[in-house]
Amino acid sequence: MTPFGAKLRALRAERGISQKQMAAALGVSAAYLSALEHGRRGVPGWPMVQKIIGYFNVIWDDAEELEKLAWESHPRIVVDTAGLSPEATRLANLLADRIGSLDKATIDSLIEIIRSAGPSVSE
Repeated sequence: MTPFGAKLRALRAERGISQKQMAAALGVSAAYLSALEHGRRGVPGWPMVQKIIGYFNVIWDDAEELEKLAWESHPRIVVDTAGLSPEATRLANLLADRIGSLDKATIDSLIEIIRSAGPSVSE
């Protein structure tokens, strides 16, 4: 499950909305919504994220959080280290190899270390 999928599922659960109900309102299939929640679909496009924000009627910080989670939720990320240092390539490969065995505390710690290093290229 992606961070965006987990948030989507939590919002639906808080409001007692089924996937089928939400899918019908958004004009997508329940299968698509399920795949989005479970990380079997890529990042939703900006128009879909906006539809979801409107559907849940979230504003300001909550809307910004949903947008950010969507962009951080690609389930099959590719890290291109061409042109970077050997250490960057090593880090990318170690992370790819071991991410499945890291516990939540370690992952949270790594996220904070990387975020504190400065803004990303896309920010």
